[in-house]
Amino acid sequence: MTEFMELIERRKEKLEIDTMSPLIWAYIGDSVYELFIRMHLTNTTRLKPHKLHIESIHYVKAKSQAETLEKLMSHLNEQETEIVKRGRNAENHHLPKNATVQDYMYSTAFEALIGYLYLTKQDERLKELLELCIMD
Repeated sequence: MTEFMELIERRKEKLEIDTMSPLIWAYIGDSVYELFIRMHLTNTTRLKPHKLHIESIHYVKAKSQAETLEKLMSHLNEQETEIVKRGRNAENHHLPKNATVQDYMYSTAFEALIGYLYLTKQDERLKELLELCIMD
């Protein structure tokens, strides 16, 4: 487990992160957000693993992420809004199976924001936004 923790600590430098494809940010953001949701559900419910999985899908599917991003937009600063735009406009040749193209674009934008904040070690801001994601 220490190797894993060392990898987390050795995140890339900000300049290198800024030049990455927003799809890379989204790739990381997808994992970070799913882990956050899984931990949230594990800590706040007493569901069995299969039910945890079913419940987590409600949060992590493209439509839900697009709706979550819409809810977050008024809380984002200028730089974060720019990250969202870059994520939304990233050319992705993947066609969504269970979402509209628009929902998929905005879910990618959401994941890009989460991934960017994680990679640039903006942990307090990431935590703040993730907590907003689970508020009703």
